[in-house]
Amino acid sequence: MTNFEKLNKSFINGEWVEGKSERTYTIQDPYDQSSIATVRLATVAQVDEAFKAAEQAQKEWGKASVRKRQDVIMKALEYIRQNREDIVQIIVRETGGTLFKANMEVEIALEELQEAAHMADELGKTKVIQSSIPGKENYVHRLPLGVISSITPFNFPLNLGTRTIGPAIALGNAVVHKPDIQVGIVGGQIFAKAFEYAGLPKGVFNSILTDPQEIGDIMFNHPIPRLVSFTGSTAVGRHIGKVAGEHLKRVALELGGNSPLVILSDADVDRAVDAAIFGKFVHNGQICMISNRIIVQRDCYDEFVKKFVARAKELPVGDPKDSATVIGPVINERQADKVMTYIEKAKAEGLHLALEGKREGNVISPFVFIDVPNDSTLAQTELFGPVAQIIPVESDEEAIRLANETDYGLSSAIFTEDIEKGHRLALEIDSGMTHINDQTVNAQANVAFGGTKGSGVGRFGNPWIVDEFTVTKWVSLQNQHREYPF
Repeated sequence: MTNFEKLNKSFINGEWVEGKSERTYTIQDPYDQSSIATVRLATVAQVDEAFKAAEQAQKEWGKASVRKRQDVIMKALEYIRQNREDIVQIIVRETGGTLFKANMEVEIALEELQEAAHMADELGKTKVIQSSIPGKENYVHRLPLGVISSITPFNFPLNLGTRTIGPAIALGNAVVHKPDIQVGIVGGQIFAKAFEYAGLPKGVFNSILTDPQEIGDIMFNHPIPRLVSFTGSTAVGRHIGKVAGEHLKRVALELGGNSPLVILSDADVDRAVDAAIFGKFVHNGQICMISNRIIVQRDCYDEFVKKFVARAKELPVGDPKDSATVIGPVINERQADKVMTYIEKAKAEGLHLALEGKREGNVISPFVFIDVPNDSTLAQTELFGPVAQIIPVESDEEAIRLANETDYGLSSAIFTEDIEKGHRLALEIDSGMTHINDQTVNAQANVAFGGTKGSGVGRFGNPWIVDEFTVTKWVSLQNQHREYPF
């Protein structure tokens, strides 16, 4: 047990407070269903209190020096680094992720915070623009946006939190954050401890332990936040976009995916198999940019299928606390039921099963379907589980067409030995990101991250997120008398 498991209270205006709801929630280990912590949920009134505290605190924080904001971010980073081993353990317990996944998540979070510190001086930069009016000088400033509402999911809660919270605070904003209650500790309360350690003024960061049933839409219809940053399902993202739009709030929405991994006939099959195994099965397939559809040209299809199935069959399955484990549990019983329902439906529809896994509790060993039609239910579903599907195609053109035949457009990948062709085809895939000779799961703090179509709006990453989280203001100076026409 780590000290973090005691963080079962909300953090509002610099204080650790008990929720005031009559309801409680027990955070459980997805692998063995053991209890991690019991939380009394925060209420609508407490969320309102957090937004009001954030609004007041931001007025001063927005005036803080570049050095002060950078120092706070770097001290928060230092806290995470110093407590890395305990954080890894709580990631494994709360998310069901393997030790590899937990260490990868901490590493990405550290990179996100490091990059956030680099953004802090954007508020100090002033752009001077010439004017056609005699004697006028134009200055364009960046100002903090204000208060940001942050909502993050269960799968990668630490790094998906840092990519919003770090830049927001570095750019002089305040944050009210709601992690998925299933991963409330690593998704929210570790940030609170880190910023407490870093000396962040009270009220600048608030983290609420509650659920939508308790608080409804207040995280995105409250009058105070100027932007809602949400990572999660497309269905919920559409609802947030609609509600926030009615209030003229900005949104940064990173939503679902159905990412294609395209393997062309000239690809190095062994390298493609390596990438596809990782891109499909990392964190048990519970990633929005997972390689959900593996599209393979006929010339190398049989070889790829044979090698992919053989590799999938050998993946170690079981307790994520075992360092050898690759496939651990999905997040909860409901999700495991959902994955198995899609598997049974695919089997009933006659899809060809090349590898049949099995379910034990919330742990599902790999399933591999082959010869999958791109218009099938299986192919058009975002599967948050270790279920691979391989789709044959006859040509480059068909591969790109099928890659684009989805409502989503988050990530994608192409394997080919012809790099010029790979780059040209990458631009033809309608997605926010395409990776040549790699798989679809990539995140980097200094590159534009985001999707198209049903995968969301806005971009994370430096410097793109700076535009999302700041206000651009024009100040002009008329330094000599101006003649007006009347």
